[in-house]
Amino acid sequence: MMKREKFVNRIIFVFLFILIVLWMIPVYYLVVSTFKTGAEVAAHPLALPTSFSFAGYVKAFYKMQFPRALFNTVFIAVMTVLINVTVSVFAAYTLARRESKFNNGIYLFFLIGMMIPVQMGLSGLYRMISALGLVNNLFSVILIGAASSTISSIFLIKSFIVAAIPKEIEEAARIDGCGVYAVLFRIVIPLLKPIIATVSIIVMLGTWNDYLNPSLFLHSRSKDVILQEVYRNVGQFSTDWASLFPMLILGILPLTIIYILMQRLIINGVTQGSVKG
Repeated sequence: MMKREKFVNRIIFVFLFILIVLWMIPVYYLVVSTFKTGAEVAAHPLALPTSFSFAGYVKAFYKMQFPRALFNTVFIAVMTVLINVTVSVFAAYTLARRESKFNNGIYLFFLIGMMIPVQMGLSGLYRMISALGLVNNLFSVILIGAASSTISSIFLIKSFIVAAIPKEIEEAARIDGCGVYAVLFRIVIPLLKPIIATVSIIVMLGTWNDYLNPSLFLHSRSKDVILQEVYRNVGQFSTDWASLFPMLILGILPLTIIYILMQRLIINGVTQGSVKG
């Protein structure tokens, strides 16, 4: 039996190792290509560069106006997360603790909304944003991003409250004289840090990778986000690979750093919210 288990473990190890290698090939291709010229990328896609040079990063930094694009992207992402988390926490706490047919109906209505693609209402959404005078304004993308991701955030936070925060803690606080808002801000929200971190990174990731809404509602280059600047390298007949790959690295690097710093809270939010008690 021991030999059989060792053999099975070795087969699983080899299979997982092959999967890791296959998963790393695109990452390797992306990173290595940032140090090549356009001709090297086209001629030898997977080969190492003849000489490592950071000229592509320098060119990409200035060509995409990286500080300005990064500021616009970070501002949109941070404001979207703040609005989304604020609305979602209040709504999720109310739905989790005030059980009634009316609240259950509202929650069901929210869940149905998760099944409807946002793209189905783009024409009406554009007319509404235009009527509000928010076209070519960063807040148009912020409001749309926050609203479109609120439903899933409410679902996650409500599930976490029901599974991981006992009602007895809140009842004890009320006996000590705390009101509803005192219980929420002093007891519940500090316990929601893991799921708030999880929701924040999910919303930020979706906002960071959103190309559709900025391309529809932001028309001047001074309002462009990182993805719009990256897409400028993709022409009708050719693509500037020497600039495209460094731009992709510059675009994902800030979000990767944020994810690494918040990794522990994100894992806690997923695990604690999935198990009752």
